[in-house]
Amino acid sequence: MSNEDSFINEVNDEVREDQLFQTFRKYGWVAALVVVALVGGAAWSEFSKSRTENQAKALGDAVLDALETEEPVDAVAALETIDATGNAAAVTALLRAAELQRADAAADAADVLDSVSLDGDVDPIYRDLATFKALLLRADTLDASERRAGFHALSQPGNPYRLMSVEQIALLDVEADDLEAALRGFAAILEDAEATTGLRRRARGMIVALGADPDELVSDAFVEDTAATNE
Repeated sequence: MSNEDSFINEVNDEVREDQLFQTFRKYGWVAALVVVALVGGAAWSEFSKSRTENQAKALGDAVLDALETEEPVDAVAALETIDATGNAAAVTALLRAAELQRADAAADAADVLDSVSLDGDVDPIYRDLATFKALLLRADTLDASERRAGFHALSQPGNPYRLMSVEQIALLDVEADDLEAALRGFAAILEDAEATTGLRRRARGMIVALGADPDELVSDAFVEDTAATNE
C-alpha cells in the first residue's frame, strides 16, 4: 500500500469516528431514554405485580375475617365494609347473600344477588351464578313461568350452569304435573357427558321416584335420537 493510500484511509477513519461521535451527541439521548424506559418499565411491572398480590392478600384476609364471625348478621356487616370492585366485589356480594340466607333473610339475599347480575363490570360467570341463586331463593315468591324463563336462559349451550338449570326446569315440570317433560329433562341430564356425579344421582333418583326406569328411559331416548338423525 502506498503512503498516499495509507493517508487516505487514516483520513476516512477519522471522518467516520467524527461522524459517529457527532451522531451519538445528537441522538445518544434516544438510546439513553430507551434504556431508562426499559429499566423503568421492568421496575413498574414488578411494583404493579407486588401491589396486586398485596391487594389480593388483603382482600382475602378481610373476607376470611368476616366469615369467621359466628353470627350471620355480623358477617354481613363485616363484608359490607370491604372495599372491592369488579369481580372481587361480586364475590363479596355472593358471600353476603349466602350469609343473609343463613340469617333467614332470603328476600334481602335475592336483592343483593340482583345487584351482581345487573353489574356490567362483572364477568358473566358471576352474573349468571347470581341470577341462578336468586331464582332459587324466589321459589316461593316468583311465578313459575318467570322462574322457568330465567332457568331457560341459563340452560343454553356453553353456560356453566346449563345442566343445573335443566334440572330446575324438570322440577318445575314435576310441579306442573307434566311428568313426561320432567322425565325427558332428567333423562337428558343422564345422557349428558358434562353432568357431574351428584347431578346424575339426583336425576336418576327423580326418575325412579316418578315411576320410571332410568336405564330404559335413557335407552329409549337414545333410540329416538338415532331414528331422528337417520331421517
